[in-house]
Amino acid sequence: MALKKEETGPSLIETFKDFKETKNIDRTTLVSVLEESFRNVISKIFGSDENFDVIVNPDKGDFEIHRNRIVVADGEVNDQNKEIALSEAQKIAADYEIGEEVSEDVDFRKFGRRAILNLRQTLASKILELEHDSLYNKYKDKVGTVVSGEVYQIWKREMLVVDDEGNELHLPKSEQIPSDNYHKGESLRAIVLRVDNENNNPRIVLSRTSPIFLERLLEAEVPEINDGLITIKRVARMPGERAKVAVESYDERIDPVGACVGVKGSRVHGIVRELGNENIDVINYSSNLQLFIQRALSPAKVSSIVIDEEKHKAEVYLEPEEVSLAIGRGGMNIKLASMLTEYTIDVFRVVNGNEEDEDIYLDEFADEIDQWVIDAIKSIGYETAKSVLEAPREMLIEKADLEEETVDQVLKVLRAEFE
Repeated sequence: MALKKEETGPSLIETFKDFKETKNIDRTTLVSVLEESFRNVISKIFGSDENFDVIVNPDKGDFEIHRNRIVVADGEVNDQNKEIALSEAQKIAADYEIGEEVSEDVDFRKFGRRAILNLRQTLASKILELEHDSLYNKYKDKVGTVVSGEVYQIWKREMLVVDDEGNELHLPKSEQIPSDNYHKGESLRAIVLRVDNENNNPRIVLSRTSPIFLERLLEAEVPEINDGLITIKRVARMPGERAKVAVESYDERIDPVGACVGVKGSRVHGIVRELGNENIDVINYSSNLQLFIQRALSPAKVSSIVIDEEKHKAEVYLEPEEVSLAIGRGGMNIKLASMLTEYTIDVFRVVNGNEEDEDIYLDEFADEIDQWVIDAIKSIGYETAKSVLEAPREMLIEKADLEEETVDQVLKVLRAEFE
């Protein structure tokens, strides 16, 4: 029987249409699910579906249902679903005999409105389940890759993005670059950070702040990386501010840093713009830890390094004029160097003989500065008054974890000593 609008009402027709237009579901699965849904309704009505044949055609939006029953003598019908009396069978065809199988078309209209509603709900549930499975399988293999989408909705805590198939992707505020300022309808790029699948309800989470995003952008922009001639060894980012990338080439003829940066920065220019003018430093990777730390602290020039591999710490000694370069604005350079090398880096100022006589150890100020404050400053590598005075104020606040007022008071006391 063909499914017609007047027979079952618009709801079932619409369900078939939904199925026909469902993306990423192969036809075999589609037919199987439709058949299963019909059998579910049949089982509820007749108690069993094993003697029914269900043939569905989602492309045309029609189906056929046949019930098969065995002919038995009049008065010996024990199961009306599976057996039919001889006299009833002969009304269908006069030549039926006992023991033969009768196959009849089942009129879906006689199932009633409730059965049709049940079928629609079952199909809708199956559609949703299949779409969730398809979405999860599609994106679980895309974790760590760059995807594009259109901004659909912007909320305080996240942004809703849709891909070209209308799938919903989520970009949390914490995964957005601080300078990002997208509007509805604009396109953006991000990596798939993870795919959550709680209660078979996939949630695709994107990120623009992950170091992997920068890595993928470099791979797309630098052919030598894509060809395997240059390897990205480490990436450290402070999203929207600055990043350090360590690269290595196994071909001596290739300058990995030059290849990544390009002529006059041509290869990183687009990436910098994509990342909200994030400044990208590319350095040569080295398995020599001292050399790698030295390069990571560029543009500062390091005098000497003492490494404690057990504690993953490095004491770096620099000339006074190099200290601020090593630390960077707001401590950014030293933070990125620590992230890149995976070592805690403490900066020490090299004190010349003449200066040492004039300098004063912080412990000498214990009567004016609380000892815990002195200890906090010493813990980040500053032992003397002049080294503290030469250190960036913001770095002292952040690395020593001190209040602004406390740092300002310390600096006031130390300056007074040399005035």
